[in-house]
Amino acid sequence: MILSDKMILLGIEKGEIVIDPFHADCLGTNSYDVHLGKYLAVYKDRVLDARRHNEIELFEIPEEGYVLNPGTLYLGVTEEYTETHAAVPFLEGKSSVGRLGIDIHATAGKGDVGFCNTWTLEISCTQPVRVYRGMPIGQLIYFEVEGEIVNYYNTKKNAKYNVRTDKPVESMMWKNKF
Repeated sequence: MILSDKMILLGIEKGEIVIDPFHADCLGTNSYDVHLGKYLAVYKDRVLDARRHNEIELFEIPEEGYVLNPGTLYLGVTEEYTETHAAVPFLEGKSSVGRLGIDIHATAGKGDVGFCNTWTLEISCTQPVRVYRGMPIGQLIYFEVEGEIVNYYNTKKNAKYNVRTDKPVESMMWKNKF
């Protein structure tokens, strides 16, 4: 079941959902709008290797915006820091963003119960498009969890994305054993 606006607010009141900064006008009927943070990153190497640490080049989006180009994976970040302790958060792109030809995540739209951080965005586009820091970029939707939770993300020893940051985070696939 998807949480309604009233249930999202109740979750915030109970400390089960944290959104910082929180702005009431960003709360929709059953979602919360998140915004593009000031940082983007691109991988330094054109060919990425899943077994090694692929380094990124980080930069700030200037006031006049930044033009994204097709064929490049950009890592972005949400302005909002979030915590979710009793629901499953899903990040989806806003339809207005999709209509500009921008995808905000390749595969990682679902968060885990216990995820406490900003969201790294896996941004790609179909044609050149200028983006701006602070622009609405996506929406968080919360799904109710049924049953007891044993393995919260923020307490897992092997969780790779637990360090709080306001910058995009590169893939940590290389930390897996395969």
